[in-house]
Amino acid sequence: MTRLHRFLLSILSGVLLSLPWLGFPGWILFVAFVPLLILDEFFVSFKKAFPIVSFWGHVFLAVLIWNILSAWWMAKVSISGVGMAMVLNAFFMSLIWWYAHWVRRQYSSRLGYILLVVLWISLEYLQFNWDIEWPCLQMGSVLANQIKTIQWYEYTGTFGGTLWVLLLNVLFFRIVYDVWQKNYSKRLRINSVVFSILLLAPLAISYRMFYSYVETGNPIQVAIVQPNVDPYSEQFDMDAEREKLSNFLRLAKTVTGNETDFILGPETVFENQWFWNEDHFKSNDFILQLDSFMNTYPKAELLFGVSSFKVFPDKQSASKTARNKDGILYDRYNTALFLSKSGDYQVYHKSKLVMGVEKTPFLRYIPFVKDMVIDLGGAYGTLGTQAEPTNFVAKDGTPVAPVICFESVFGEYLTEYVKKGAGIIFVITNDGWWKNSRGYKQHLLFSQLRAVETRRSIARAANTGTSCFIDQRGNVLNPTPWWEEAAIKGSVNVNHKITFYVQHGDYIARGALFVSVLLVLFLWVKRFR
Repeated sequence: MTRLHRFLLSILSGVLLSLPWLGFPGWILFVAFVPLLILDEFFVSFKKAFPIVSFWGHVFLAVLIWNILSAWWMAKVSISGVGMAMVLNAFFMSLIWWYAHWVRRQYSSRLGYILLVVLWISLEYLQFNWDIEWPCLQMGSVLANQIKTIQWYEYTGTFGGTLWVLLLNVLFFRIVYDVWQKNYSKRLRINSVVFSILLLAPLAISYRMFYSYVETGNPIQVAIVQPNVDPYSEQFDMDAEREKLSNFLRLAKTVTGNETDFILGPETVFENQWFWNEDHFKSNDFILQLDSFMNTYPKAELLFGVSSFKVFPDKQSASKTARNKDGILYDRYNTALFLSKSGDYQVYHKSKLVMGVEKTPFLRYIPFVKDMVIDLGGAYGTLGTQAEPTNFVAKDGTPVAPVICFESVFGEYLTEYVKKGAGIIFVITNDGWWKNSRGYKQHLLFSQLRAVETRRSIARAANTGTSCFIDQRGNVLNPTPWWEEAAIKGSVNVNHKITFYVQHGDYIARGALFVSVLLVLFLWVKRFR
C-alpha cells in the first residue's frame, strides 16, 4: 500500500464519519471506521517496517477531518476556542486508536478490538461528564436522524447506539478482509452470521416498537412562542427589553385560548440580567405584565427563559461562582422562570453550561480566571448553577421538566427530572447563535433522543427554528420555519411510566469504563512481568 493510498483512506474515513452530521443517513457510520481498520491491519502486518507513530498520524488526520466537517458551525461563536476543542478532541480519539493498535501489535487482535470498543465508549462518557464537554460527536446520538431505527434506546440510551456502530464496523471489516484474503474459514461464516443478526435484529425490534407504541392519554394544550431575535444584533437597554415583551405578548395572543394549559417561551427571552433581580421578582414590572396577560386565560401557566442575578449578603452564603463588584457579592444565571396560577414564581438555573461561553473549565482549580470568558451579550461568564435538576409543579400537581438548551444533550441528566416525577419535558433554547447551519438541526436531534429514552412528550421553544412538538416516539410535529417569527399550539400527552434507561441511566458506558480500567491494568502488569 502506497503512502497516497494510506492518505486517501484516512481522508475517506474522516468524510464518512462526518456525513451523518451533515444530514446523510446514520447507517453510514456502520462502515465509516473500516478505512481506519484497513490501515490498522496494514501497520500491524508491517510493524517492523513502520513505527507505531505512523498509524497514529493517519488516525489523527481522519478524526480531525471528522471534527471539523461535523462541528464547524460552532466556530461562529469562537473560532479559537472551538478550534482548540476540535484539536484536543481529535487528539484523545487518536490516542485510543493508537493504544488499541499497540495492543494488537504486541499481543492479540481480539484484545485490541475489545480495547478499542470499551475505550471509545469510555471517552464518549468522559466527554459528557468532565469540564471540557464535547458530546456533540457521540456516534449513538446522530442515529436520531433515523428515529424509527433506534426505538430500543429506551433500554440502552445512546451508548447502546455507539456500541452497535463499533461492533458492526469491526465485524464488517473482518468479513471483508477474510474475503479479500480468500480465507473462507469457519471464522468468516461465524462473523457473517453474527454481523447479520447484530444488524437486522435491532432494526426489526425497533420498527416493531415504533409502529406498535401507543401513547398514554391525559393530553395538555401548549402554546409555543418563537420571537426570532437575532442574538448578534440584539440590544439590551430598557427600551429593547420592553419591545421584546411586547412582541412576545403579541405572538402569544395568536395561539393562546381558554383551553391553553401552558405558554412556552424560549431561552433568554430577556437577556439583560440587571433587570431580573431574583430577590425582587414579585415587584418586577415585566413579570407583572406577563402575569396580567396570563390571568386573562383561565388555565394558562407560563414558562420562559431570562438572564437573572442574585445578591448575597456575605461570603459565607455566596455561591462558588459569585463575583464581587464594588463590594457587592452576586451571581448570574441562565434561568427558566415559571409563573403559575397560584401566583408563585418557580425558578430553575441552567446547570449544564456551555464551555467557554457560560463557564470556565476547571474553575475549582483555577478560580482566578473566572472572569476570562467569551461575552455573547448578556448571559456570559462563569454562570451560577444549582446542585441538581428540579421540576416545576403545575396547577394540577403535574411535575414539568424545564430543560435549557445544552442540557438536552445529556441523556442521563434528563433522567433525573423523570425520576422526580416529570410527566412532560419543556426544552427552551436559543439556536440563533449558529445561524442557518447544521447547528440548530443537530440540536433538535437531541430532543428527539430524549423523547425516545424517557418516553416523554416534548414541547420545544426556540428563539428561532426549530420550535415544535415531539411525541413519545421521537417524531417532530408542527415544526416552525427557520428565521421567522412564529407561534404554534398543540397537544402533548403526559406519561408517568419509567423506562429501563431512566431507571438505570448510562450503564453501558459505566460498564465499558470498568472493563477499560481492568484491561489497562492487566496490560500494564503483563508488560512488566
